Formats: sequence, C-alpha cells, structure tokens
Amino acid sequence: MAISLPTFFQERKFPFLFTLSLLLVCFLFLFFTDSLTLNPLVRTYSSLRSPSSSSSPTTHAVHLNPSSSDFSSSFAHTLTWKLCDGSVAVDFIPCLDNSKAIKALQSRKHMEHRERHCPRPSPRCLIPLPLAYKVPVPWPKSRDMIWYDNVPHPKLVEYKKDQHWVVKVGEYLNFPGGGTQFKDGVDRYINFIQETLSDIKWGENIRVILDVGCGVASFGGYLLQKNVLAMSFAPKDEHEAQIQFALERGIPATLSVIGTQRLTFPDNAYDLIHCARCRVHWDADGGKPLLELNRILRPGGYFIWSATPVYRDDERDKNVWNAMVLLTKSMCWKVVKKTSDSSGTYAPLTRCISQLPVDNKGQYFNWPSPWPQRLTSKPPRLSVEPSAEEKFLEDTKQWSTVVSDVYLDKIGVNWSTVRNVLDMNAGYGGFAAALIDLPLWVMNVVPIDEPDTLSIIFDRGLIGLYHDWCESFNTYPRTYDLLHSSFLFTSLKKRCDVVATVVEMDRILRPGGYVLIRDNMEAIKVLGSIFHSLQWSVSVYQDQLLVGKKGFWRP
Repeated sequence: MAISLPTFFQERKFPFLFTLSLLLVCFLFLFFTDSLTLNPLVRTYSSLRSPSSSSSPTTHAVHLNPSSSDFSSSFAHTLTWKLCDGSVAVDFIPCLDNSKAIKALQSRKHMEHRERHCPRPSPRCLIPLPLAYKVPVPWPKSRDMIWYDNVPHPKLVEYKKDQHWVVKVGEYLNFPGGGTQFKDGVDRYINFIQETLSDIKWGENIRVILDVGCGVASFGGYLLQKNVLAMSFAPKDEHEAQIQFALERGIPATLSVIGTQRLTFPDNAYDLIHCARCRVHWDADGGKPLLELNRILRPGGYFIWSATPVYRDDERDKNVWNAMVLLTKSMCWKVVKKTSDSSGTYAPLTRCISQLPVDNKGQYFNWPSPWPQRLTSKPPRLSVEPSAEEKFLEDTKQWSTVVSDVYLDKIGVNWSTVRNVLDMNAGYGGFAAALIDLPLWVMNVVPIDEPDTLSIIFDRGLIGLYHDWCESFNTYPRTYDLLHSSFLFTSLKKRCDVVATVVEMDRILRPGGYVLIRDNMEAIKVLGSIFHSLQWSVSVYQDQLLVGKKGFWRP
C-alpha cells in the first residue's frame, strides 16, 4: 500500500530507514576503500596472501623478487623450507659456525677462529627445536633458573661445578650467583667494588657497562636491580653455551671476541668496563686489546680488572700485571685503586689511541646526566646543528605516543611474556626509551648503511651495536622475544636477500615471540607472505604495521 509523505513521517518510519541507509553507506565505504583505519586489527594476513599461495606445510608460492627494484609481486618464487642438518643445527650460528671458512684459516693466534666468517649465500634452512623445548621461564624468576631442556648443555655444569656458575637441579639449571671471582656471591662482589671506589655509584653515574668474558652473566644479571645495564660478552668457545645461558635467563648479552677486528661498539661508549679473570691477554700484540678497550671506554670511565687470590703469586700473572701498568701509563690511564678482597664491523684493531670526543667548536663532551635524567635529556654527542635537538625531542615524543597508544594495547602483544627485545634499526633509541618502565631490555641495532646514531644511544644510557642485516646476527637461536623494525626493509631490499633476512629473524626469535614491522604496504605484503609460509600468524594494523607471531611449527 502506498504511503504518503505526511503519513511516512507520522508513522515514524523515516528514522528507521534513514539509519538503515546510513549503515549501508558505511558498509560500502569500508568495502571499497579496503581500509583498516576504523577497524584496525580484524584484517589478518589472509587478505594479503597471493592468490597462488599454497597451503602445504613445506612449500609456498610467494610473489617476490628481493633483489629487484620492484619489491612487490614481480614474479612467482617458490619457497621450500627444510631443517638445517648437522650436529650443531639446533644451536647453529651461521657466521660463527662456518666450519669450511674456519678450517681454511692460516692462523688462529689472535682468535681468528672465533671471529665472524659469514657464508655466501646466507643459509635458508630453518633451525630445529630442542627435543623437549618449553616456553621459557618468565622474568624475574629466569635470572636464577631456566629449563634445562631449552639449553641442554651439561659441559659447563660439570666444568664449573666447584665455582657455582650453574647447577642442574631436576628439570632446571639453577644459577646461584657464583663464579670464578664471586666465591662469596656476586652481590658481595658488586658491593665490594663500590666500597673500594666511592666515585662509582651504581645506577647513577655508572649506567652502561661492558662485562668482558662474562661467564653466564651473573654480574650483569645482578646489576640490573641497581639500574645498571650491562652488555655481557664472550666468544663461542669451549665454555659451552655461556652466552646462550645468559640470554635464556633474560640478561643482555652478545657473542664477540677481542681478536683482530674492532668490537661493534662506538667510540667512548661505556661508563665502566669489567673483566673478572677473563683470560684476555691485554698486553698482547703491542697492547692492541687494551687499546680497543680504551677506544670504547668513555673518558673518565673505569676499567676494573680482577682475579682470584690463587693468581696473585703466579709468576706469569705478575708479569702480565707489570706489563699492564706500563701500558696504561703510556695511555695516560690513572690507577685509582689497587686492592684485594679478603674473601665493528670488520675494522682491524690498531695500536693508535682514539681521540677524545669533541664538538665542532673543539670542546670536550661532558659526562652524561645521572640516570634516569640521562634517558630524556639532550645527549652530549647530539649534533650541534640547530634542528638536531628539535628532531631528537620529536623522535622521543613520537615513539612515546606510538608505544603507549598502539603497541601496548591495540595490536595483541602479550607484553608480560616479553623480556629480550631487539630493535633492528634503532635510530635514536626512541622505541627502547618508550619501553623503559616495562620489565624488559632492548638491544638497539644501528645498521651499517644507516646514519650512525649509536653513540647517542649509549649517551642515553641504553645499549646496542652495529650490524649488517645482510648477514646473520651474533646470537644463538631462540634468544629474543620480540623483534622490531621501522621502515628498515624498504632500504634493505636494495642490498640484501630479504628471504634470508626473514630466515635469520625466524632463527633468533623464540616460539611464541613477536615481530613488529612498520613499513609501507608494498614491503608488508612481501614480508607477510614469507612469514605466512613459515606458519606464523600475521595481522596488519592501519596499513603500516605488520604484527607477526611465531609458532612451534618446523618443516
């Protein structure tokens, strides 16, 4: 029956039809614009998949050509996944386990066999899981105990059983806080250092330190409660899996060695460098190892070199001490206290002393502000260009907003499971600074082809290193809970095999871990297709943030 216009309004049918029409318009708008702006996380990776993608668990059709200028779907490339094989496959580190290159070395005198020797091309095999691998013990409990099945290496337990580095108790490996130098416990040792030299104020003027030859990193682990961030490092050597133990515990650590090449840290980075019976011949080769420490130690910083009393009367160690005294005097170091406790990236080492840092007016840089003001105040080595400080403050503000408004609440990341974080291109360290109140730590990476901001990161009281993402990272498999990048892959695809980079990310990320990748949609579609082929769950937020979660799947 026809309804007249007055009757239509009188019967109040207009509001209903108007509302229905409005809803229809909204639906059509969302359908045709393909936007996530109003509903940010409902679009999972299925809407981004290539039509030719296979559902097979080992072979997936992916449209990409990583070496091409067209980073999107330039041709169909089939990825077939397989597990790495061999006796070291579970703990495989491509650039440190390149047996062919190591066997071909002409000399091992300067620890060349412990340095990086990256295979070409980068491997694309996937790392198998240990047989009974479990979700890691959460922090802070993990500082003192981890699952044995996650790092099933008994050699160090037996080798150091009398020094209480690590003890196997049932299903766990326990870390009682002992060590070669910590016979009365690491807490006692840390307090002894501060009592010996009152100028050292842990967590105030001493914030970022380097622990050389760190063992299982108990020194750095216990300093965390004093707001000290220690970069613990040691080579991959006969002390089986010590750095793997450290990272499984949730303690910052990296694999490195003082050999023939510079360490991958900037000049004048650390407030304090510590070495407890670390077996480094500091005076060797004209003092190159100690000169390398001089390069990365901040002017006014401290070098603490300690050994247990058993070595005090050893003739060789006496000679080393005397040689060290002569060397440090020649470098203008000052011995501030001698006491006893009653209880880079392929740059060669040199014999020269690095210059003190100055600004463009020739003025020496000041020591950074005390922690925590250091995190947000102007870094001493920030450029003096008029716009530099404004750019730095804007970057800090932007990351604070992105983290608080998006990352923490809207993308489905369970931050209570996140302890070890890797920022693949850290810039000024704004992402790490924005996370400072969470119980986690961030390894800030500055890629070798991006502006060098690593000294600014250290000035802020954060840690990091240089790296080339065309190669594998110096860490064991399954050592990070979250990987983050911001517009890294747009430039990376010009130099690197993007598939190999994703395989490396899969290697170092723990099952259940996350990737957060900010980039353009062209890059996100390619990366998403690769992650999907690895059986990861993938979602996209507002057409600029890929959120991936790694599962336990292996081919």
